[in-house]
Amino acid sequence: MTVLRRMSKSEYNAWVDESIPAYAADKVASGQWTKEASLELSRKENDELLPQGIETPDNHFYTIVDEQLNAVGMLWFAVKTKFNSRIAYVFDVSILQERQREGHAFRAFTALEAEVQRLGLSGIALHVFGHNAGARALYAKLGFHPTNISLFKALGTQVASPR
Repeated sequence: MTVLRRMSKSEYNAWVDESIPAYAADKVASGQWTKEASLELSRKENDELLPQGIETPDNHFYTIVDEQLNAVGMLWFAVKTKFNSRIAYVFDVSILQERQREGHAFRAFTALEAEVQRLGLSGIALHVFGHNAGARALYAKLGFHPTNISLFKALGTQVASPR
């Protein structure tokens, strides 16, 4: 059974080194940032969200471990007020590429639900990039439902302004 354990400082540092370029790549893939500016913007956003790193108040970092207690991924959430109550907002969850499709993310979210209830929070919210079909399917299977949806259509030619 997959479980969550508190992330160590060395695991946190390794996660930061991996997550900044990964988040930058997702923002580029979603069309929100240019490749040239993405790393700087990703670092800036990380610094703003986590000014004290792993010690930033109301932020919780976990390593996802398998049955043999091998690290297979990570999960980060922050306590936020949304939907008129205190909730866990998942900022990041990832499973090692070679350990994906083994049910670790599903079991991690099941464990997260117990942790969220233990903390007295009323629910879990998250953001998912539209291009991440696998994650969207997982969240639907877990019972998450959309609260808002942003859409975008790229146009090949510039639209002339009305005269």
